[in-house]
Amino acid sequence: MPDTSTPQSWEARAEAASFYGFTDLPTIHERGTVVLTHGEGPYVVDVQGRRYLDANSGLWNMVAGFDHPGLAAAAKAQYDRFPGYHAFFGRMSDQTVMLSEKLIEVSPFARGKVFYTNSGSEANDTLVKMLWFLNRAEGRPQARKILTRKNSYHGVTVVSASMTGKPYNDVFGLPLDGFIHLGCPHYWREGRDGESEADYTARLGAELEDTIAREGAASIAAFVAEPVMGAGGVIVPPEGYFQTIAPILKRHGIPLVSDEVICGFGRTGAVWGCQSLDFMPDAIIASKAMTAGYFPMGAVILGPDLADRMQDAAEAIEEFPHGFTASGHPVGCAIALKAIDVILNEGLLDNVRALTPRFEAGMARLAQMDHIGEARGMGLMGALEAVQDKAGKVPFDGSLSVSERIANASTDAGLICRPLGQAVVLCPPFIMTDAQMDEMFEKLEQALTRVFAEVG
Repeated sequence: MPDTSTPQSWEARAEAASFYGFTDLPTIHERGTVVLTHGEGPYVVDVQGRRYLDANSGLWNMVAGFDHPGLAAAAKAQYDRFPGYHAFFGRMSDQTVMLSEKLIEVSPFARGKVFYTNSGSEANDTLVKMLWFLNRAEGRPQARKILTRKNSYHGVTVVSASMTGKPYNDVFGLPLDGFIHLGCPHYWREGRDGESEADYTARLGAELEDTIAREGAASIAAFVAEPVMGAGGVIVPPEGYFQTIAPILKRHGIPLVSDEVICGFGRTGAVWGCQSLDFMPDAIIASKAMTAGYFPMGAVILGPDLADRMQDAAEAIEEFPHGFTASGHPVGCAIALKAIDVILNEGLLDNVRALTPRFEAGMARLAQMDHIGEARGMGLMGALEAVQDKAGKVPFDGSLSVSERIANASTDAGLICRPLGQAVVLCPPFIMTDAQMDEMFEKLEQALTRVFAEVG
């Protein structure tokens, strides 16, 4: 157990000087912060020399591990050559130009345009401003409402938090008006008794139709959806979900935006989650694996229709008055170019596909435990839902903090995984080996067995 009482311990210093976000504070007070010094492949090492297999890939993003020599070399070379610039006033780096070309090339779009941000949150925020700007320019100033889903996650700025369908945002007085959260596409939890998966999909489609009729299609700027909900607990939509909602949106002239911050660049087994789930969006939001976590960067990738319309709207007033100091940062762009090459051409995406059956088998094995109600996922992202009663899908009492206990027990076993609600989420790096995959499941099984013995 870390020494949190000694004033000069790393744990005490961290707590004294740091204000934590998205962190279970009782755990910090009891156990202290895990202060890390470096990484080795998919492992991270703390100040005490303890080594952990990081089944979170950092925060979904460190897909090439923590010491990839090619990514570090790309960063160093660009820092030596041109260490920083912006993308304002008709000036941008050559790396920025090349990355925009590459993103369009690997996107599902035949052509388009790219706008850079520093994070996925900022990219979603930027998207909303783009749509508001566009609709005002085209004579539809009332078209401002944004449709998302309950339990979705789109970021932490005021706008992107309003898009996020998580109840914790109530502490900020969010969402803002005009952000509408439709039903969560989680059949196992939300399906009614006797309702088939197809019937559930149809009900979600009807809900969308009803919402458009109630709000008015002319007032809605977009429907924004993660292909697979990430921070909602790895929620894979029911069969035919996007094939049901996409035609409804198209009929009403409402853009469909694919938030690929988590799913993009291979996590689901295809380059994009929208490809895994077979739908064509009007725009894509990208971040995380785009730089393999080696630089903070996000992007709005506009498909042909939105790109042309945005260009016309900006031409009318001679600019698009929005941007960030580090938008299109040359070092970030150089890293992203290398990261995309590593994922697509150096075997990482191939490894995701090769490892997926082993990952699914490990999930299925743990799903046989008495207190695992559902194992779900796609590609190398999955979640195990803990339940008090398996047959009735009854969750544990929230006061037991079961998923947090599992995460802490996993840390004790040398494994980092993520608690989300009453689920435990796994999103391992793309560089995992068979042996490391087995290690991950063995350590998680130890943690689950320990915690379920305490609370079951």
